[in-house]
Amino acid sequence: MKQSNYNWQLPEEIQLSKDFLQEIEKRGLSPLIGKLLWQRSIQTAEELEVFLSPSMEQLHDPYLMHDMERAVSRIQQAVIGNERILVYGDYDADGITSTTIMKETLELLGAEVEYFLPNRFIQGYGPNKDFYQQKIEEGIQLIITVDNGVAGHEALAYAKDQGVDVIVTDHHELPDVLPEAYAIVHPRHPEGNYPFGDLAGVGVAYKVATALLEEAPAEFLDLVAIGTIADLVSLTGENRALVTVGLEAMKHTERLGLEALFKESSVNPEELTETTIGFSIGPRLNAIGRLDDPNPAVELFSTFDEEVAAKLAALLNQKNNERKDIVEKITTEALAMIQPENQVHLIAQKGWHEGVLGIVAGRIMNETGKPTIVLTLKDDGSAKGSGRSTDSLNLYEMLSSMKDLFTHFGGHHAAVGLTMPAENIASLQAQMNQYVTEKSIDLTKGVPLTIDEILAVKEVSVEFIHQLRILAPFGTDNPLPKFLFQTISTSQIKRIGSEQQHLKFTLTNDSANLDAIAFGFGEQSQELENEGLKVVGELSINEWNGRKKPQLMVKDFAIEGLQLFDWRAKRFWQQPLIADSALYVTFAEKNKKILQTSVAETVVVFESIEQMQQVISDKQPKELLFVDCPETQQTIKEIVQLADFSRIYLLFASPEEVYLNGVGSREQYARLFKFIHQHKQVDVRYKVGSIAQFLKIPQNLLIFMIQVFFELGFVTIENGVLNKVEDPKNQPLSESHLYQKRLKQIKSEEFLLLSDIPTIKNWLQS
Repeated sequence: MKQSNYNWQLPEEIQLSKDFLQEIEKRGLSPLIGKLLWQRSIQTAEELEVFLSPSMEQLHDPYLMHDMERAVSRIQQAVIGNERILVYGDYDADGITSTTIMKETLELLGAEVEYFLPNRFIQGYGPNKDFYQQKIEEGIQLIITVDNGVAGHEALAYAKDQGVDVIVTDHHELPDVLPEAYAIVHPRHPEGNYPFGDLAGVGVAYKVATALLEEAPAEFLDLVAIGTIADLVSLTGENRALVTVGLEAMKHTERLGLEALFKESSVNPEELTETTIGFSIGPRLNAIGRLDDPNPAVELFSTFDEEVAAKLAALLNQKNNERKDIVEKITTEALAMIQPENQVHLIAQKGWHEGVLGIVAGRIMNETGKPTIVLTLKDDGSAKGSGRSTDSLNLYEMLSSMKDLFTHFGGHHAAVGLTMPAENIASLQAQMNQYVTEKSIDLTKGVPLTIDEILAVKEVSVEFIHQLRILAPFGTDNPLPKFLFQTISTSQIKRIGSEQQHLKFTLTNDSANLDAIAFGFGEQSQELENEGLKVVGELSINEWNGRKKPQLMVKDFAIEGLQLFDWRAKRFWQQPLIADSALYVTFAEKNKKILQTSVAETVVVFESIEQMQQVISDKQPKELLFVDCPETQQTIKEIVQLADFSRIYLLFASPEEVYLNGVGSREQYARLFKFIHQHKQVDVRYKVGSIAQFLKIPQNLLIFMIQVFFELGFVTIENGVLNKVEDPKNQPLSESHLYQKRLKQIKSEEFLLLSDIPTIKNWLQS
């Protein structure tokens, strides 16, 4: 049995209304598409029309947003009065695109404007008092924040004291007490009437631009789409319209910087989707802010110089590659430091780059299913980093009860950022473990994974996957559908990738086949060979040489029932310990030496079924590994039946190659007998290898044959010297107990080494 990495949320049985089904049929859509729409709360003809036909007409009046009129009036006053304006943004993709839109809008109005994105390692997130002071001293008369500001109390209070107005445009969570700003433009402001509260920072900036320019500016829609997708806000309502129209606009963009970024990212603009932005463009924008000064990204989007655009796009690509290398290194190191007994992983190390710790925490959480906090230890004795959590644990709420341990702390239920004295780390770990235990929070289920539908392989077609695209753009609150495939078998399993880290295979069910790709599952190729396989994934189309085929992008899999792993090849002999709780069994003490030393120390030597029963009762193992083959194969079955094992590894090593060598032929025994007869004394301690070579008998077999002769009294052996016995009792080889025992061993090895895994599994379960 193999548990899924995620906590699968299976679809509920639902009944679509007759009217809705008729509407689906009228549009030429399959009932399954109708079911997916219904699950997304699209349940009337009117809702269906809005969802399937997103357009600019669905955008709301920007003046419904709190303080919009006041903000526009103040900006117009600044433009007319030639006041110097500063646009103060944020260092992520949302902040970069927000800043670019606000800057270019003000330039269109003829304003005197400059912009600044804070460096996360110098100014940090949000309004920075020291920087505000510097700019005010330089003559800035109006500050407009984009994608930040609602938590900037100190800097905004300073600006007000200096007689400089600050207009905040933001979308982040509103604090209980708002800062002293001239205007706060926010879609969820309690005193506003805006009907859609999930705009990204770039969406709010676009609304301000629309109000200032008195029309929705089409030239900014490409940036709106990028910022909205990259910030992972809800892709429903107004955001769905903005992203849909923005993606189309992006295919014909006139921004030299965006064209250069497409080229650097190997992106074909004609094939742009939200996935392209989310996995190719967004990460490159975020990378520069994670590692360095983010301001060149705004210059990239604004430049009219092709050479500058190419240079800056290459810079962003370089930073993204650096970011990936850093994340990979830290993730590997952090995983090795995990202590499984902890309820929440708290991992700290000196020298880790603080700009990527949120990504690392998310990766570890997804891999282990447990909330994770990753910190870097700094020279000043502090520890700084990020945390990510599953739905089972409100990380912000838990850490709020421990805030006396922190010097800085903020976030929401699923993600936090914090700084603390390093000396408090042990206390934090203990308090988190205690919190989870006392609250009886179940963290064993893993990260939730919503499954939209259970499909049979035969139901998948290129046409069906094309129909799925009507649900796009996919993202938060409108995810790409995930499908569960059950009662399937696999074939053509191949490890692919530069480090063999991915898998490619074929799913089969009722004679129908489906190609599958599983990124990051390379080490689990053998798992897929088991029966009882269930796979969850997303459907896509693989196009090669003009031919289109359905393909499943695997997200997770599980296996029901007993799993057998075929480790009968010699390359598995030196595998590390599969699990601390695993039971390793050998039937010959000497065979322990084929294993790694650390593994060999854990091996139990079989003595009797009663002894095994006691060992299993004490250790309670769920995994079992057979190092070698017993004298009779029935012993394997008897041990397996002692407990409910979920995973059994069949090493079945035969260092002496008993089955291959047999018991020796009549001709081989004659050769040995003749050799002994011709040599009165034979040194078998040091020269057995030379004798084996001379007689052309495998060394292991020769040693066995000599042992048989010794048991039957044909020879004597003293101090490693063999002598023949004159006139020994004439008796057949079959009288030897060793000979009979080897015959049984051969029969056992013949079955255990030559049978395929399904045959052995059926035998074990019979």
